[in-house]
Amino acid sequence: MATTPPLDPNRCPLCGQGNQCAMEVEKATGQKQPPCWCTHATFSADLLARIPDTLRNQACVCAACAAKTSA
Repeated sequence: MATTPPLDPNRCPLCGQGNQCAMEVEKATGQKQPPCWCTHATFSADLLARIPDTLRNQACVCAACAAKTSA
């Protein structure tokens, strides 16, 4: 039986690249971070719909994937 590898909250659920999430950095290091880039970003419904159900609300989308749908 195949098992799914654990989700890395530092990786984009769409492309697998680093998502540069300041909130995850703060969790991991305990060091206060400036507001994450994503707090100022707009994520389209189309982009959010592309995230597999099992990965939703588990990890941040990266800036590159977010930019692809906002253009």
